[in-house]
Amino acid sequence: MRRVFLIAVPYAWLLALFLVPFGIVLKISLSDTAIAIPPYVPTLDLAEGWAGFRAFLSELDFENFVWLTEDDLYWKAYLSSLKIALISTVFTLLVGYPMAYGMARAPSEWRPTLMMLVILPFWTSFLIRVYAWMGILSNEGFLNQILLWLGVISEPLTLLNTNTAVYIGIVYTYLPFMILPIYAALERLDGSLIEAAEDLGCSRLQAFWLVTIPLSRPGIIAGSFLVFIPVLGEFVIPSLLGGSGTLMIGKVLWEEFFSNRDWPVASAVAVVLLLILVIPIVLFQRNQQKQAEAEQ
Repeated sequence: MRRVFLIAVPYAWLLALFLVPFGIVLKISLSDTAIAIPPYVPTLDLAEGWAGFRAFLSELDFENFVWLTEDDLYWKAYLSSLKIALISTVFTLLVGYPMAYGMARAPSEWRPTLMMLVILPFWTSFLIRVYAWMGILSNEGFLNQILLWLGVISEPLTLLNTNTAVYIGIVYTYLPFMILPIYAALERLDGSLIEAAEDLGCSRLQAFWLVTIPLSRPGIIAGSFLVFIPVLGEFVIPSLLGGSGTLMIGKVLWEEFFSNRDWPVASAVAVVLLLILVIPIVLFQRNQQKQAEAEQ
């Protein structure tokens, strides 16, 4: 009985915090368009029993989803979000892999300190960190002042409210999610394999590309998914660091919910975003499963 209870707890948690809210959002997305006037019709009349349930289902429609296909704004936002998430993941990997490699090759007594430095930003509020970047990247900010003082530039660079600022903010914010899985993979790497490759005639660079990179691939894949998935629906960073030209589906979703107050259309946008996120989530789960099977 106790075992059944322990197994039922996570499923109950999933039902309460994901399936039920998703069902509500899905129902609203299939309802008639109305500007913040709940309850959104059709509604289910339990007093009518099965007949009421069938009538409820028959009145649901996909007009809001059809509207998404007819308005270029939404598809441009989805494509732009995919592009920004993909480019940000690549940049995060390029920055995070050398850091993870350096941590894995550092003396063992230094590794806890290096790990703490990677995790340290999480001790500060996410919003505070983003606002700090606003101060750093502004025309009168720290970065421009340093570059002007060094004579690198003659006038301040326009960085804030650009896609460049968005990429900087995303890479900085999600860097630990890339470093930690790669570090875990590299730390388990058997150093004798690299020595064997060098004994067989490989240079250090060849051994790195032929041995280290392939064996750290599980960490690379895990880190890439851990960055790509949340960035795809990111709202705070593009809103605070990006400009009017930064189009991401998170910003569009916020506008539909809280500015236009068109909850049925906003719910349809959210459902499509969730369906897009399901693909990398499933791929990530399969990768984790294959990795677990390989380690057995």
